[in-house]
Amino acid sequence: MLIRNARLVAVTEHVPGRLDVRVEDGRVVEVAPGLSPAPGEPAYDAGGRWLAPGLWDQHVHLGQWTLASARLDLATARSCAEAVELVRERLEAWPDLPVIGWGHRPTAWPDNPAVSDLDAIATDQPIVLIAGDGHHGWLNTTALHMLALPIRESVVSEGEWFQAYGRLASVLAAEGTGPDAYRRSMEAAAAQGVVGVVDLEFSGGVADWVDRWAGGADLVRVRHACYADGLDDVLARGLRTGDPLAADPRLTMGPLKIISDGSLNTRTAWCCEPYAEKAVPGLEEGQPNQTPEELRSLLARAAAGGLDVAVHAIGDRAVRVALDAFEATGARGGIEHVQLTTRDDVRRMAALGVRASVQPAHLVDDRDVTERLWPGRAERCFPLRWMLDDGVDVVLGSDAPVSPLDPWLGIATAVHRSGDEREPWHPEQSITAREALAASTDGWGTVAVGHPADLVLLDDDPLAGDSDRSHAAELRAFADRVAVTWVAGQVAYERA
Repeated sequence: MLIRNARLVAVTEHVPGRLDVRVEDGRVVEVAPGLSPAPGEPAYDAGGRWLAPGLWDQHVHLGQWTLASARLDLATARSCAEAVELVRERLEAWPDLPVIGWGHRPTAWPDNPAVSDLDAIATDQPIVLIAGDGHHGWLNTTALHMLALPIRESVVSEGEWFQAYGRLASVLAAEGTGPDAYRRSMEAAAAQGVVGVVDLEFSGGVADWVDRWAGGADLVRVRHACYADGLDDVLARGLRTGDPLAADPRLTMGPLKIISDGSLNTRTAWCCEPYAEKAVPGLEEGQPNQTPEELRSLLARAAAGGLDVAVHAIGDRAVRVALDAFEATGARGGIEHVQLTTRDDVRRMAALGVRASVQPAHLVDDRDVTERLWPGRAERCFPLRWMLDDGVDVVLGSDAPVSPLDPWLGIATAVHRSGDEREPWHPEQSITAREALAASTDGWGTVAVGHPADLVLLDDDPLAGDSDRSHAAELRAFADRVAVTWVAGQVAYERA
C-alpha cells in the first residue's frame, strides 16, 4: 500500500514537508515525496494528516481489562458501608448473578474490609470485590468456599490472591473472556492508536493465547508474559523472548513476570523506611514476595532460557534488591512500576541496562495517599526526569484495569503530573511530550524505512504544544483524533 500526502510526527527527528510512505510485507520500504503507485497498489490519501509509529501499552492485564466493563464499579466507595450498599444495589437488580466488583481503595477508609460485612448481605451468590490496585480480593464466605480458600475475616491478598484470581472464570462462570470479548478490547485499543500490548495477565499460558488468537483475538500485536508457575512449560517448549507462539509473528513470547513486592495502597510495597500510618503489624516497611535468593534463582533460570524478565517492584527496597538480582545474574529486562526509588538506584538501572516500565497514570491515583503513607519521599516517586537524564530506557504503560488502557492519558500525565486542577505533583520529574511519546512507541522513532508498518494517522500533531497544562489537556483527548491504525500494514481501525 502507499500512504500519500502525510506529514511525519517528529518523535525523534524532524522531517519537513508532506511525504509518501510505501509499505510492503508489513514493513515501511520507502519514504519520499511524490511516489507513484505501482500497478494494482492500493493508495490511501492522508490529506496532510500526521503519521506516527503506533502506540504500545507495555503493561496490561488484558483478561482483567476485558472483564472490567462487566464488573461492578466500586471506585466511588469511601467506606466499607458504601461498598456494601453498592453490592446490595447490584444484587437487587440481578439477584441470580455473582457479584464481581472492581476498584475500591480502602487505604483511606475509616474501617477495614471484612468478610462478615459481605456475609451480612442476604444472598447465596458469591461476592468477589477486587481492589483498585489488583493486589487483594474482598470475598464473602460463599466465594471463599467456591475458590477453595481458607475461611477468614480479612481480605485475600498478594500471592494467595493472584493464584485465586486465575480460578475466577472457571468457578464463577466465563465472565466474557472468550476470543470475541478479547477482540472487542483490541478494537477499543486500536481506536486509540494502539498497535501492541505486553500482556501480563495472572492466569493462562501459551496454549491459551494460541487458542484465543486462532479464535479471532488477533487484531493487535501481543507479547505474552508467563509467571513462575508457568516457567517450566515455557522452557520445555524452548520459547525465548521474541519467539512467535503461532504461525502469525504478531503473537510472541514476552518476559517472565515476577511480582517481587506488594503495592502502596495495601502497605505491602517493600520500602527502606516504615509506613507512616496503618502499616501491617510486624511488616512496617512492607514485604517482599520472595527472598533475595529466590528472586536471583528465578532471574538466573530466565536468563539461561533466553527469557527477558519483568520484575514488579514498587517500593525503593524492592527496586534495590531487584537491581542486585539483575547484576548478579546478568538477566535482561526491566523493572515494572519503579514507583519509589533513589537517584543512585536510577543510575544503577542505567549502568546495568535495566529498563524502567512505568505507568504514569498511577501517580494521579496515588498522589494523596503517597503524601500520607510515604511523607518526605514524594520527590522520588515516578522519577521520570531522573531516569531519562541518567540514560535509563523508559517505556510507558497503563497497568489496565488499574488505570484505563489509554496511552494518551499516560503521555499527558507524564507531561503534566496532575489529574485535576491542582498544580503538577513534583513537576521537576515531568518529561516533555516528545519524550513521553517516544516512550510509548516501542522504541520506534520518526517513521522511516525499515520500520514495521505499525502506524497511526492523526488529525493533528501531538507534539504541537509546550508540554504544559494546556498541552496535557490536548493530549488527553487525542484518542478522538485517531483516523487510522495499521498493524503490519493491515487496517486495525479506521474512523467512520
